Amino acid sequence: MVNPITAWDLLADSRVQPGQWLAVTAGYSSVSTMVMQFAKRRGINVIALVRRSHDRLDLKRLGATATLDLSDLKVGIREAVMDMTGGAGLNGIIDNVGGPASGELIRTLAMGGQMVINGGMSSERFELHNFDVLLSGVEIRANIYRYFFSPPVEADRPVLREIVDIFGQPDFHISVGGIHPLAQFELAVANSLDRADLGKQIFRM
Repeated sequence: MVNPITAWDLLADSRVQPGQWLAVTAGYSSVSTMVMQFAKRRGINVIALVRRSHDRLDLKRLGATATLDLSDLKVGIREAVMDMTGGAGLNGIIDNVGGPASGELIRTLAMGGQMVINGGMSSERFELHNFDVLLSGVEIRANIYRYFFSPPVEADRPVLREIVDIFGQPDFHISVGGIHPLAQFELAVANSLDRADLGKQIFRM
């Protein structure tokens, strides 16, 4: 349940409303595909950023309005996003990667937009000028798994039930990249770290 709860909270923290635009980095990752599916149910437009497109997973079927392939850009990220959104810009970003692309995405945020940082797959940094934040009223915040420090309480039951009800529907997709015996732990760990696009690596015990 860690990933569905995380995806649910990331979407809520982004504050993106129906009809607005959300960008999600690491588009093929499990958390990102769950965010897309939750967003689709709320009528939110999603741009999925991927390092390179492949045919193993149809992100548009999962809820992405558009996919931005970073390996095949003909223009800058900002120009591409503004074109995809019809000039409206982004209302929210869920960033699992970091690096220079994050700085470009922040500069596409509309007034009052939010970036929610959930990971740091890139070893590179991004740079901002104060005016990149000041002139748009942008907010940058971190997401920490809600039960990292303490377990669920009774008051959490309704929202957890709602997450389970959606997550458990037959059309809710979870990518499984491999099912392994424990002896293949090195391959499973390597794929989890380097090939998130394959889906979750599961141990058979």
